[in-house]
Amino acid sequence: MPLKSPRLSRALSALLAVQMLFAGVPADALTPPAQPAFDAPFSPPVATDCRRPIRTHEIPGQAVDAAIARPESGAPGRGRSFGGAEGAAVASPAAPKVAAAASAPLRESAVADSARGPVAPSPALRPVPSPTVTAGMVDDNADFGEYLAFRARTPVEHQARDISERYLLDVKDRAGRGVPDAQVQVQSPDGASLWARTDTGGHVWLHPDAFDKAGSSLYQVTVSHTGHTAQAFLRRGQKGAVEVRLDEQAQAQRARLDLVFLVDATGSMGDEIDKLKSSLRSIAAEAARLPSRPDLCFGLVAYRDSNDRFVLRSHDFTNDLGAFQNVLNQLQADGGGDYPEAMGEALHETVHRMSWRGEGTTRMVVLLADAPPQLGPNRPRYDEAMLAALAKGIKIFSVGASGLDRQGEFIQRQIAQFTGGRFVFLTYDRADQPASGPGRETVHDVKNYSVATLDHLIVRLIREELARLPAKAS
Repeated sequence: MPLKSPRLSRALSALLAVQMLFAGVPADALTPPAQPAFDAPFSPPVATDCRRPIRTHEIPGQAVDAAIARPESGAPGRGRSFGGAEGAAVASPAAPKVAAAASAPLRESAVADSARGPVAPSPALRPVPSPTVTAGMVDDNADFGEYLAFRARTPVEHQARDISERYLLDVKDRAGRGVPDAQVQVQSPDGASLWARTDTGGHVWLHPDAFDKAGSSLYQVTVSHTGHTAQAFLRRGQKGAVEVRLDEQAQAQRARLDLVFLVDATGSMGDEIDKLKSSLRSIAAEAARLPSRPDLCFGLVAYRDSNDRFVLRSHDFTNDLGAFQNVLNQLQADGGGDYPEAMGEALHETVHRMSWRGEGTTRMVVLLADAPPQLGPNRPRYDEAMLAALAKGIKIFSVGASGLDRQGEFIQRQIAQFTGGRFVFLTYDRADQPASGPGRETVHDVKNYSVATLDHLIVRLIREELARLPAKAS
């Protein structure tokens, strides 16, 4: 139900008070703040641009020289930052302290203004051609009943968040158009809160049981965007969407896209990494030619595991495509051993340490992996990272590479569904033989999917996200 006036706001607050009093909730728990605090336990996206040299942060593993300090147990790690004085300034309050160290500078490239398109690659940066890689895709939010059935028939170890009950939040401006990247706080009477940001269409899926163990019957929803605030209430069992109207006019402006490639860089990922290297330029070129002419920023987070040369190595956002291609070309698949990898550490790095741009940005992660995360008690929790991703408006599109088992599929789909992304999976001529080459078959528990090359699927995802942004008035 939209909140249209202060008088209606008072009426709804009174209705909430009556209902909660009947439920035995103390009166002093009923008064909401005059303005939403949005005091989530993490930093919101605030960067203004990505016109900078690449900044690299590394968390070393146990296989490094003894002179390099190993990461602390149970924390994302104590790392090294390279690439300028700004390198240590991007840490969130939850992130570890970072010490600056000298490093050979990356070769400088001309800064590519994405309005003109990517710069042409120099011969030194041309990636080695790789075989065609095909992939399929499913949208577990669009076919939610089938997704719940998949979860029910897949009893694997994971970090549980109950998403069985969900509600759509629809945020509109005064003209009835969707408001993208609006801040959202959903609060129960006892103070349990969920934070989110609307997607490019002004929507976000809310799962009360994922954050509220008490199972409250009514929630206060507060939405804020460009200085405008409105409130509404989410009632358990309601059939329609929760609609909130903001007293503003959604402004069409040039699209901004922050895109992170989050890549498992262990030894089994060589083919997939080579494909990404060879496809980056075409992905960037096709994205730059979209009707919205997006302002593009690229980031890379590569991860292995504790016993490898590095646990993770991240390269913060830049719009210098030549420099970004250079660091991507230097990435090699190596290490590994036991099946699970340091995905939890890498998700924490991606969500909390990358310099995501602020209001009005579309934020996407392409997670490419063939193994689930480590789930030990001293490892960062991937479910907490996915909640923070929803709060920051970061959609994660999980790509299941060859060899991904049922547990890995469950977790990758769990992360994608909760953040509003999709599950992408590589396909082959014969599902049980990845060496059989590209095709339409997969070992994953999916149906009703179409197949395309992986790079074309990534461009399609970008195109569909940006196409829902407010259009300029004709």
